[in-house]
Amino acid sequence: MFTTAIAGVISITAAAIFSFSMLSKMVERMVSLSVGIMLSTCFLHALPEAFESKADTHALFALLLGSLLGFFLLEKFAILRHSHHHEDDGHHHAHGHDAHQAGKSGWMILVGDGMHNFTDGILIAAAFLANPQLGIVTGLAIIAHEIPQEIGDFIVLLNAGFTRRRAYMYNLLSSLMAVVGGVLGYYTLESASNLIPYVLVIASSGFIYIAVSDLMPQMQRRATLKETIPQIILIGLGVLIVVYLTGQHTH
Repeated sequence: MFTTAIAGVISITAAAIFSFSMLSKMVERMVSLSVGIMLSTCFLHALPEAFESKADTHALFALLLGSLLGFFLLEKFAILRHSHHHEDDGHHHAHGHDAHQAGKSGWMILVGDGMHNFTDGILIAAAFLANPQLGIVTGLAIIAHEIPQEIGDFIVLLNAGFTRRRAYMYNLLSSLMAVVGGVLGYYTLESASNLIPYVLVIASSGFIYIAVSDLMPQMQRRATLKETIPQIILIGLGVLIVVYLTGQHTH
């Protein structure tokens, strides 16, 4: 409960600070750090933990493949259903049309975030039940990837007419769904511990998909040597943070 609550509060507060002060360079740096943390959490800890269990290896690989394809389809569906734009963006609509659309998208963002946070809570619970250290790094990985995402959400909410205070408070309430998911996941998975490896694989596929399909392409748009060197350093830093926090030693 503490980890899910802290993960929500930290990510929302940091996103609000970055959004309201427009520290775009810091946001770009956070993306690189997120990639290192998320991928190392998956490949050094969550997936080994799942595959070293008594669960069927072929079933776990099939679930990993299915989950990756599932996230691809979910994103496709989301892209087809949503189109965010601003008033006076050059499209020909009746006056106030864009503000009305932005208002609807603001509430959709909050509902979607609530469901997403609920799922994050379940994943953190599964990680803690598998291994307390894995629970901590999973919480850290969620914080790292939530901050850039929440910044985008804040921009949508402000465009939808929310004040800064309302945007922050509603986002904070949405983040508390992670606590609900964490409590439910803990008591459900504790009595069905054989499901934990499968939940860890689904969590890992989500992290891998976000890192590879969303965050890395953003980094590739900044291809100069001056921009690439900090990216590599921060990815490495993300990996080292996870290794240090879990006491993982490579051979």
